[in-house]
Amino acid sequence: MSRRPLMAGNWKMHKTIEEAVQLANALKEALAKLNDRDALVCPPFTSLSSVSEILKGSSVFLGAQNMNDNVQGAFTGEVSPVMLKDAGCSFVILGHSERRQYYSETSALVNQKCRLALAQGLTPIVCVGEKLDERESGKTFDVIKTQTKESLNNLSSEQLKSTVIAYEPVWAIGTGKTATPAQAQEVHSFVRQLINETYGESVAASVRILYGGSVKPDNIDSLMAQPDIDGGLVGGASLKAGDFVRLVNFQVPCNC
Repeated sequence: MSRRPLMAGNWKMHKTIEEAVQLANALKEALAKLNDRDALVCPPFTSLSSVSEILKGSSVFLGAQNMNDNVQGAFTGEVSPVMLKDAGCSFVILGHSERRQYYSETSALVNQKCRLALAQGLTPIVCVGEKLDERESGKTFDVIKTQTKESLNNLSSEQLKSTVIAYEPVWAIGTGKTATPAQAQEVHSFVRQLINETYGESVAASVRILYGGSVKPDNIDSLMAQPDIDGGLVGGASLKAGDFVRLVNFQVPCNC
């Protein structure tokens, strides 16, 4: 089964509304004709509505960086999936390593958010990944297995098909370090096998798994050449139009 590549830009806590609009306009123009891959940008909450207006009718999707696990209520400072939909979002990043590390988000909470996002018509991008000490102590696959299973717990086959997974080795985020294509492929293959064991080959073959961790224009082609890497969850390189356009327009060498 052929999976449609997805390049997702996580702008994190960058860009004022004016700056976000400028970047969105540049991307809308540069990525006007996408027919075999998807592009997604995830600005801060404050810029979602403004960027949504820019991207309407374009080939670039809009997503959010997080959401609450409730539809509404007395949760000061939080944003609900209904609000995200209303702002024009179709995707939401859940369980990013920075959310897990700095705000103590657990896989159980990520699972609650994931199921609510799906119920509200949003496509969740569920993040998993190991820290440097976990990799060095040989615990990578144990960590990935636990996070993946707990974060996707009780999803139906159809729900999982509508979910994107992102493998982001924490030691490679914002550090300039990158997992080699072979290292990334090894974990992506492992995640796909985990899905296969529970949901079967057809579902496993349909789920998109992104790589996140210092993805840049100079390594995107080699990463995307790996059979189980279906795109990127991009941080810093998504903040400049030229860099992100290059990532979206990756080229895999032909082996024919």
